[in-house]
Amino acid sequence: MKKILSVLVFGVFSMSALAQEMSGADLIKRGEYLARAGDCVACHTSKGGTPFAGGLPMATPIGTIYSTNITPDKRNGIGEYSFEDFDQAVRHGVAKNGSTLYPAMPYPSYAVVTEPDMRALYAYFMQGVKPVDQANKDSDIPWPLSMRWPLSIWRGMFAPDVQDFKPAQGEDPVLARGRYLVEGLGHCGACHTPRSITMQEKALNNAEGDVYLSGSAPIDGWIASNLRGDNKDGLGSWSEKDLTEFLRTGRNDRTAVFGGMTDVVEHSLQYLTPEDATAIARYLKSLPAKDKDQPAFKEDKTVANALWKGDDSKKGAAVYVDNCAACHRTDGSGYTRFFPELRGNPVVMTDDATSLIHVVLTGNTLPGVKGAPSSITMPAFGWRLNDQQVADVVNFIRTSWGNKAPEITAKDVAKVREDKDIIPDPKLLGSPEIEKLQVTQQ
Repeated sequence: MKKILSVLVFGVFSMSALAQEMSGADLIKRGEYLARAGDCVACHTSKGGTPFAGGLPMATPIGTIYSTNITPDKRNGIGEYSFEDFDQAVRHGVAKNGSTLYPAMPYPSYAVVTEPDMRALYAYFMQGVKPVDQANKDSDIPWPLSMRWPLSIWRGMFAPDVQDFKPAQGEDPVLARGRYLVEGLGHCGACHTPRSITMQEKALNNAEGDVYLSGSAPIDGWIASNLRGDNKDGLGSWSEKDLTEFLRTGRNDRTAVFGGMTDVVEHSLQYLTPEDATAIARYLKSLPAKDKDQPAFKEDKTVANALWKGDDSKKGAAVYVDNCAACHRTDGSGYTRFFPELRGNPVVMTDDATSLIHVVLTGNTLPGVKGAPSSITMPAFGWRLNDQQVADVVNFIRTSWGNKAPEITAKDVAKVREDKDIIPDPKLLGSPEIEKLQVTQQ
C-alpha cells in the first residue's frame, strides 16, 4: 500500500493536480521544493552573496555574463513581474522588457515544466523569498556580440515550443516522473549533453538522439560525465540503488562527488524526496549506452599484486604510493563512501582527463549533507608535484587495476594548471608553508 501511495503522490499527473489544488503556504512550500530541484540558487547567487540576488559571473564563448536578481525586489528583481511575465522568462526565454535571455538560462529545458509547477515556483519567489535591493551587473560581452536581437533568432531556431510535460501512453509513472525532472527543472542536459558550434544542446531528450546526456566538454575544468548506460565512461556498471544514493548523498559504495557536481548535491539533490531521487535514477538507468561496443570493466590485479610486494617500477607507481595510496589503497579500491574507488571508476576512464588532472592539482571537498554529514577533503597536490609527476600519476591511475584510458602528457597538465578560468588563484594549488595553507583554506 505504501508503494502505491508513493506512486500516486509523486506521479506526474498527480503532482500537477496537487499543485492546482494548493494555495497559500502549501503552494509556497511546493515552489521552494521545485526551486531546489531546479537548483535555481546555484546560478542566481554570487560567491558569498545573498541567495537569488544574482551577480554570479559565468564565462561563455562570447564573454562573461552575470546572473540576474530574481528576488521579489521591485527595483532590481522580479517584484513587478506578473505570473505571465515570470512564465515568459522561465519557459520562453523572454524578459519582461521583451528582450531574449541568454541561453545560459536553460529555458529550452524549462519549456516542458508544467503550468501548475510554474505557479508554485512563482508563489515561492514572490512570497517565500526576501527582496534584495541589489543591482544587476552588465554583461562583459563586446559589441556586436552584445546585441540582443540575434538571440531572438537563436531562440526561434533552437528553443522548443512550450508544452506541459505529459507521460507517454503506458509509461511507468516513476520513470515518467524521473524523465520530467531530468528533462525539465533538473536541466541535466545543460551540462551533460554536448553542444553544437552554435551553442545549443545537440539533444534535449532521448527521443532526439543518443547524444543526450552522453557527457560534455570541460566546464570550469570539470568534465560533465556520461549519464547513459556505457560500460566504460557511463553508468552501465551502476545499479539504480547506487545512483539513488549518489544523488541524495554525493557518495556511494563506488565513488564520491567532486568538482562542479558538489554544488548540485549540496544545494539541490540532497533535498529530493526518496521517491524523486529513485525516479531520476530509474530514468537514467533506462538510457541505453551511446557506445554499445564498450566492454564491461574487468579487474586486473597485476599492479595491485606488484605494489603489495613492494614493486613500484611501473611509471607513476612511486608517486601514487607516496601521495595517493593511503586513501585510495594500492589496489585502487578506496574506502567505501569515504575515499572514492579508482578502479573501474567511469570518471577515471573518460577520454578527456581534465577532471582527474584538476582534482590532483587543487584537491576537492566532499560536502557533508543530510544523509551523510561527514565532510571529507582531498588536499591539493599542485604545490608538491610538477607537471610530469602529475601526468605520471594520472596515467598510472588510468591504466592500472583494469582501467583503460588514453595517456596524457606534462603539456596537458600545464594547460590545466595555467588556465585562469580553471585555476584562477595559485593558492588553490596548496602550499608547503602552513601560514599560506591556512590562508588558502579560508
